[in-house]
Amino acid sequence: MIKLGLLLLVLPLFVLMGVYFWELNDVRACQLDGGYWDYVAHVCRDTPQPFVSWLERSPLLVNGGMLLSVVGLAMCMVGLYVKRAN
Repeated sequence: MIKLGLLLLVLPLFVLMGVYFWELNDVRACQLDGGYWDYVAHVCRDTPQPFVSWLERSPLLVNGGMLLSVVGLAMCMVGLYVKRAN
């Protein structure tokens, strides 16, 4: 149970950070070209665009990832608390 809990605790964080940095790469490339990133359409535009937070654009990914991490933490705590049968 501890191994699965650790996997659920850490894996969603790596997925979230990977998706975040993937999008950040596109945003920085657009800004270096002199454009403005459209966060909703995921394209580079010539006119300024409003910022839309990641939580508003994909709440299931963010909230689901954090929920899986909490479940993983709970599984780790239960795995450490319960004695192993010999």
